[in-house]
Amino acid sequence: MSTAASAKNGTWRNWGGNVAARPAREVTPASVDELAAAVRKAAEDGLKVKAVGTGHSFTSIAATDGVLIRPQLLTGIRTIDRDAMTVTVEAGTPLKRLNVALAREGLSLTNMGDIMEQTVSGATSTGTHGTGRESGSIAAQIKGLELVTADGSVLSCSEKENPEVFAAARIGLGALGVVTAITFAVEPVFLLTAREEPMSFDKVTSAFDELWAENEHFEFYWFPHTGSTNTKRNNRSAGPEKPVPQLQGWFEDEFLSNGVFQVAQWVGRAAPGTIPSIARISSKALSARTYTDIPYKVFTSPRRVRFVEMEYAVPREAVVETLHELKAMVDRSGLRVSFPVEVRTAPADDITLSTASGRDSAYIAVHMVKGTPYQAYFTAAERIFTAHEGRPHWGKVHTRDAEYFAGVYPRFGEFTALRDRLDPDRRFQNDYLRRVLGA
Repeated sequence: MSTAASAKNGTWRNWGGNVAARPAREVTPASVDELAAAVRKAAEDGLKVKAVGTGHSFTSIAATDGVLIRPQLLTGIRTIDRDAMTVTVEAGTPLKRLNVALAREGLSLTNMGDIMEQTVSGATSTGTHGTGRESGSIAAQIKGLELVTADGSVLSCSEKENPEVFAAARIGLGALGVVTAITFAVEPVFLLTAREEPMSFDKVTSAFDELWAENEHFEFYWFPHTGSTNTKRNNRSAGPEKPVPQLQGWFEDEFLSNGVFQVAQWVGRAAPGTIPSIARISSKALSARTYTDIPYKVFTSPRRVRFVEMEYAVPREAVVETLHELKAMVDRSGLRVSFPVEVRTAPADDITLSTASGRDSAYIAVHMVKGTPYQAYFTAAERIFTAHEGRPHWGKVHTRDAEYFAGVYPRFGEFTALRDRLDPDRRFQNDYLRRVLGA
């Protein structure tokens, strides 16, 4: 299974290959009733329950030795409400299928992340996001959700119905129940013009505030061991539609960004000394380009090179200082980093454990290609991020625990109290949740 996590010989593995688990049994429910029954049966058998999507998280958030619920039969659109401008989808629907189905209906999400292999429930439960000046994460676009709780009952929540559950369950980490359906706000499909161009690290960091303010969606990639970045600005456009020509798209997005990049990673893994030279070449391989297309074709891109990732949200006003510290650390460390560092932003939101909860945020993501030792790099990066009160992405590698989170999330106690109410017996507990939420 190329996009999904794989289960061979009863062992479940995530997409990045760094997490494995052996569940006692796997259940693939075809309805909400079947899912609720599976939760009740697990309770009778004294087993923990975890739902898993495509395994795109790098943490063990979905790992269990109990019952593993796979939602691939709970897919598709339930309803489209054109008066309210919402769409309700089953939890196991991959973002890719949702995006294509919405486009066919002349609709779109306002913002999305840069990959779309994940299920809607997996992506939102871990706080998956793109970049945006005013538009937040995928979870920030949720208007309602349906949850099977520990006793097997089905709970609907929105701003009006069970609002205290709604505040937390949009990014619920799988700790409050199993999400079975999500209602998203949508809007009429629109066009985005993407402008991608190389820029020096010094220029992008000194002009960061202006670049952020002038663009609806701004992000950039810095190539370690170089002073080079590749920037991307996405802004709404009146058209006309002008997609990347097919051959050019294949060359830039598949051949360069995936094919040549994969070979460069292999070379770098075999001979780490070559990495700085490869980085200098890579940073110059992508030239400037501008294109206009519907949102999901602009926001998302294929990611075929497997990697392991750590990402932290820091207060937006601290991002430039944090990046300078990261660059200085890499320059003096002797580390060899072959993967670009990704920088994005999000506005403050009102979701209890969102990485952007209550503060305008910037995200810094560090990656290592699958199979290379990442601990030294990630540990050094994490030391810098946490010094700025960074909040790690729930689905990406980090070493933080409940005590740390209680300090960086003002509403942390609100979430744990709700969990005590909804899951007093810790039916949805696993080692990861024990660490990040406390026992």
